[in-house]
Amino acid sequence: MKLDKNDIINRVSRIRDEIGHENIKPQIKNIMFNEYDEELLIITSDRPEKSLIIGKGGWVVGKLKEELNVKNIHVESYSDILLRKYRMNLAYTKMDEIIGYQKNVKLQEPLKNLSNFLKKRINYPYSLDVLLKNLLNTNLDESSKSGFIKPLAVVALSGGVDSSFSLIIAKIMGFKPLAVTVNPGDIILPKYFRDNVENLSKKLNVNHKYLEVDISQVVEGALDGRYHPCGRCSKLIENTIIDYTKKSEISVMIFGDLLATGSQAMNFKEDILRINLPALLSATKGETKDLAGTFGISSTGGYGCPLLSEVHKKYGYMRRFSIQRILRETRAGVLESGEALDMVVKLCSN
Repeated sequence: MKLDKNDIINRVSRIRDEIGHENIKPQIKNIMFNEYDEELLIITSDRPEKSLIIGKGGWVVGKLKEELNVKNIHVESYSDILLRKYRMNLAYTKMDEIIGYQKNVKLQEPLKNLSNFLKKRINYPYSLDVLLKNLLNTNLDESSKSGFIKPLAVVALSGGVDSSFSLIIAKIMGFKPLAVTVNPGDIILPKYFRDNVENLSKKLNVNHKYLEVDISQVVEGALDGRYHPCGRCSKLIENTIIDYTKKSEISVMIFGDLLATGSQAMNFKEDILRINLPALLSATKGETKDLAGTFGISSTGGYGCPLLSEVHKKYGYMRRFSIQRILRETRAGVLESGEALDMVVKLCSN
């Protein structure tokens, strides 16, 4: 499909006028059409220009999508892209240092693969789908031919889209991952998450292990209204995985954190290298959903676990702490404002 930047500008201006928005011509730096996904990428100069193209409630971009007859339109601001590239350059520098003094020879190859992929992402920071298209089939098929190999990395797998994204990328990069799921019980890890965990591990031909943990004190305190459960629960799960990684004498553990970007995306916990893969790649929530969705993992549409839902119902004021987390991800550019709004509305209506 051949598209012209000026034509897009004129269409947006006309659509805005037709639906009663102020008739303004937005500044567009560039447009790209991804034939693989049938997605049009529009890059604006800054976030206000992005808002002009999206319009209130997404009306403008929705009308534009209908007119152009494309599957999807993604709007990015150049200022956000610059910030993403800056963060990834920080991560790339840190990774280069780590590779330089990494003594485990077997880890050199997957770390270099990840470093090379990060460099490509820095040079093309718009869509992970395009970069992953060729790697997905080739690397996953190749790595599935061999039998059991001692894992080089423990991957924390909760069954959500972010941790699923991490396991897929770890497998593609050659980390020979062992998927580990901390199981505190149905109130934290319901059956649909366990189904996701088991199905994805099977599809990727990755060994998987459940780690049982007693979380009764956290549950009791949360249901009594003494505290919001997420911080204590996350810490207990993280410590359980760290202890298991140590006992297993594995050198790397991988998590699905989105917020510890830049140089903080890779750190040592004693002698174990911790990698927050989505944060390292400055992935957005949309990108983790897209990749996980390729393997049948979808977002539940809600926020948090059954325990958190119960806490919200019993103690409405606890919702503010969950909303703060959503706002943090929005400020970091991980969540689009529309996505964040939907999450807040659902959280407050339950």
